Amino acid sequence: MARTPRDDTKAPDAQPGNGGELHQTASTPETRITTNHGAPVSDNQNSLKAGLRGPTLLEDFVLREKIQHFDHERIPERIVHARGSAAHGFFELTDSLEEFSRAKILTEVGVKTEVFTRFSTVAGGAGSIDTPRDVRGFAVKFYTKEGNWDLVGNNIPVFFIQDAIKFPDLVHAVKMEADRGYPQAASAHDTFWDFIGLMPESTHMIMWAMSDRTIPRSLRMIEGFGVNTFRLLNDDDEPTFVKFHWRPKLGTQSTCWDEAVKIAGADPDYHRRDLFEAIDKGDFPEWEFGVQLLSQEEADALPFDILDATKLIPEELVPIRVIGRMVLNRNPDNFFAETEQSAFLPTNMPPGIDVSEDPLLQGRLFSYQDTQLSRLGTVNFHQLPINKAKGCPFQNFQRDGHMQTQVFKGRANYEPNSLAEAGEAGGPREDPVGGFRTTAVPVEEHKVRLRPESFADHYSHARLFFRSQSEIEQAHLASALVFELSKVTLEHVRTRVMANLLNVDETLAQRVADGLAMPLPKASAAAVEASDMEPSPALRIVGKYPETLKGRAVGILVSDGADGALVTALKTSVEGEGGTVKIVAPKIGGVKLKDGKMLKADGQLAGTPSVIFDAVAIILSEDGCAMLMKEGAAVDFAKHAFGHLKAIGYNAEAKPLLDKAGVEPDDGIVELGKEKEAFLAPARTRQWAREPNVRMLA
Repeated sequence: MARTPRDDTKAPDAQPGNGGELHQTASTPETRITTNHGAPVSDNQNSLKAGLRGPTLLEDFVLREKIQHFDHERIPERIVHARGSAAHGFFELTDSLEEFSRAKILTEVGVKTEVFTRFSTVAGGAGSIDTPRDVRGFAVKFYTKEGNWDLVGNNIPVFFIQDAIKFPDLVHAVKMEADRGYPQAASAHDTFWDFIGLMPESTHMIMWAMSDRTIPRSLRMIEGFGVNTFRLLNDDDEPTFVKFHWRPKLGTQSTCWDEAVKIAGADPDYHRRDLFEAIDKGDFPEWEFGVQLLSQEEADALPFDILDATKLIPEELVPIRVIGRMVLNRNPDNFFAETEQSAFLPTNMPPGIDVSEDPLLQGRLFSYQDTQLSRLGTVNFHQLPINKAKGCPFQNFQRDGHMQTQVFKGRANYEPNSLAEAGEAGGPREDPVGGFRTTAVPVEEHKVRLRPESFADHYSHARLFFRSQSEIEQAHLASALVFELSKVTLEHVRTRVMANLLNVDETLAQRVADGLAMPLPKASAAAVEASDMEPSPALRIVGKYPETLKGRAVGILVSDGADGALVTALKTSVEGEGGTVKIVAPKIGGVKLKDGKMLKADGQLAGTPSVIFDAVAIILSEDGCAMLMKEGAAVDFAKHAFGHLKAIGYNAEAKPLLDKAGVEPDDGIVELGKEKEAFLAPARTRQWAREPNVRMLA
């Protein structure tokens, strides 16, 4: 049996998995942690469970007080996932799971179920930017025939912590520092990395957080994961473990870090605007819905514990079975009433779907319900139109409360009652056959505040993730670590993180040390030595997304006297492949073309930089080019597009501007007027081969 590891470098005599920061001697009254009412806390790392791998117990008042206090720290904004964007749509099942589940949403092929999906950043407040390096929330509310199903996840399949009791500590560490109130929506600061260095279980998540997945190109281009392990139950109450996956049809795509930073200044609402405009013009985002299914025996045979939320199941071990699709086709009518008032609860599940004993999920089952009481101010938040069950009626004997909007009829507000026999309305009754039933899991162990030894390996999956990345993505990940740790002012914090990284990959740790110009420390003591797992190419982004203009935006910078026929031809070609074109001009009124016609602008140059496009074209007259060479925004338009690895099309008259911007010839720099494919081909992707020529990476 093991407690959670923390700073292994400080307690060489600790038991395996115990970690050195956990004191084995009694604290003094002045130093020990207590509940809000003064009771000393013996273990602040683990919730109380029925056995090592058993469910969390309701009697754990330490857990409940800690999370309940945390849930009510902000009014009325969400504590995490505060900045959100959402849309309506539908889910359609294409492959029945009747063998594994009795849930109609997973068994009725061809049925379209209404959904409401909310995307979000995690760390920032409601008024923060769209493009920080951050995990993205991915929450889907299915309005099923058997009640709402809320699949509440992220665009990352794992999490920072193993036990929900540490969630308040994690979020406190990553949020604005308590004494100074900054930074906002950023993890590059002392308190976050101090916590991470002391919690080796976070190492796998850090690999994902420092990867390109946390700087997505669009919300339409992120994957989604249920994160936790759930169960399915069939008609015979036979359980099957399940992991849920969303895969974007446009592919998983990212920005460059420097690009994400500049987008924050150019358009703080970049992702929100992108989602809204795509749906508004009929380019409906779509995701495949897939599952990984395992029996208890198959789960037991894996070299890791599927109840550990810091682990993933590689697709090469358990393939993802695609069973449906989700299409988002309608924007909210009112942002506050729908996007802000939507409440997602992991406890919302139709019969046939159930939870596991994952200690992170067990805490979420309490936390989400509790936080809505504070945020929405009433136990009746389920009556708000966006939260109300639509696929079926809902009725029970819960009455009154703040903001009650239903008018109940009848005398009985309790169950059981015999009023139906007296000719009056007796009300609803329980349904032992069709109602929700919980998996019959035996619980016979001692109550403990410990974690199983199967949770003690904190580095093998982190190593798997890093070594599965392409060389480009490994360089980005190492560079992200250098950037973040360069913002950390406490040297011992940087050193501890590097010591943990040595357990992941020596070359990674060395690259980070070189990037910081710091000596590489000794590796931290690991509760369990990392093992080498077979790389999983499925974990990569680069080289996987479809090379297409669909979902991508091309900006065309024009000047007075520009060749209108060339502009029109390029615009027609891009839009013919499903791309979006925006005309950028020195002034918002537009430009007068060579033939004397006016061309309306979609954006003014200073406010519409190249960072908001996937590829750019520059079509100028000779005089227009001479004028724009004196304009920094125009030079930056070309310079930044080149630096962010985008295709650049240009006409001969625009060449001097490219020269001044330092644009060097490569396969992504194309003179227009020749075959259109010469520009369209590189515009469908990024020019990764250019990167070593434009920036230093770790």
